[in-house]
Amino acid sequence: MKLWDKGTPVNKAIEEFTVGKDRELDLFLATHDILGSMAHVTMLESVGLIEKDELPTLLSELKNLYAIAEKGEFTIEEGVEDVHSQVEFMLTEKLGDLGKKIHSGRSRNDQVLLDLKLFTRDAIKEIAETTSGLIDILLKRAEETKDILLPGYTHLQVAMPSSFGLWFSAYAESLSDDLELLLSAFNITNQNPLGSAAGYGSSFPLNRQMTTDLLGFNNMNYNVVYAQMGRGKVEKIVSFALANIAGTLSKLAYDVCLFMSQNFNFVSLPTEFTTGSSIMPHKKNPDVFELTRARCNKLQGVPAQISLIINNLPSGYFRDLQMVKEVFLPSFKEMNDCLNIVSLAIDKMSVNTEILNDSKYDYLFSVEEVNKLVLQGIPFREAYKQVGAQIEEGNFTPEKCVDHSHEGSIGNLCLDSISNKKEEIIKKFLFNKIEEAKKNLLQ
Repeated sequence: MKLWDKGTPVNKAIEEFTVGKDRELDLFLATHDILGSMAHVTMLESVGLIEKDELPTLLSELKNLYAIAEKGEFTIEEGVEDVHSQVEFMLTEKLGDLGKKIHSGRSRNDQVLLDLKLFTRDAIKEIAETTSGLIDILLKRAEETKDILLPGYTHLQVAMPSSFGLWFSAYAESLSDDLELLLSAFNITNQNPLGSAAGYGSSFPLNRQMTTDLLGFNNMNYNVVYAQMGRGKVEKIVSFALANIAGTLSKLAYDVCLFMSQNFNFVSLPTEFTTGSSIMPHKKNPDVFELTRARCNKLQGVPAQISLIINNLPSGYFRDLQMVKEVFLPSFKEMNDCLNIVSLAIDKMSVNTEILNDSKYDYLFSVEEVNKLVLQGIPFREAYKQVGAQIEEGNFTPEKCVDHSHEGSIGNLCLDSISNKKEEIIKKFLFNKIEEAKKNLLQ
């Protein structure tokens, strides 16, 4: 069953090629397609395109379909092209000609635009909440380990003292900035395209503000041509936001793999979090972080894949956009899986409290010694030369302590400020408004 079927059969090979993975991927969109249809038919009744006594019947059956989809029992039957066709087919099978009325004033173009935006809003909510949870764990670990020093590196050479508190909270703040970008992507997503039809509007007297309000959008894509042009663009913007989170996790994963090696021995994971070797009985491998690194690096490639699909398309709809779903929709689960596993592993990670007892880390404190001389009145460049001479002559014996007090330093991590920054970003997503709109539609 195809919504565009005019009675002429399509070559089977052509049909299989053009449908592609739509049946499989559209299952991601089922609940969202039904919610969008509920808002649409409510609006159609308000403008006289559906009779007043028909609306309760349509809404009741759409709620039944929503319940089926929410349980994961919704299927797209063989021969049915996509989720939109399946929903209309099921309504028509149950309600007869009444089910055929729901497509008035819309196209599959704005229908899939809407579905993707509703899906993306919910998916971003889950990512934002999981990222927020990981930030909380990192800040908790930073507080627990704030007085434990470890080496800082530049060029992978021993550089200056750092601390586990600095290391954990650096990634917490990095993820907070990633949330800021995710918020921008969310705001671009959270605009209603419904009513743009095939990209050129409709001669029906649609009330687009009504569907905007019913679905809890912040506003709408006003220009109907731009609404259609947003297909692919929104996915690219959101995928860049996910890629930034993935970049932070990938860097963290690389640090952990490095820090767990015997040459560093800075951190360790519980035995049950590691894997072994088929021939080396001593091995405890950080596979969980190696795979996190690989998966996150793959996620950082998604924006490029989407860009290559959409970057030479003129305005208007093209079937190329179908391919965007294949790389975009699954990326959220992969991102969320990485966030969850890293949260679990970081929470259980042990840190080495005796790292700096090794003499190879003595030079970490060279800058501290220079600064002490400066505080005694010696010009910085002269103090630098004096300490450099001691190091060259083998006479450098540092005091292995630091006294940093400025904001964001070892002695003043500003953990509360980082937490507050994160909480302020999370508040701006206004997820409650969306949940309230969904609840009202389903009541």
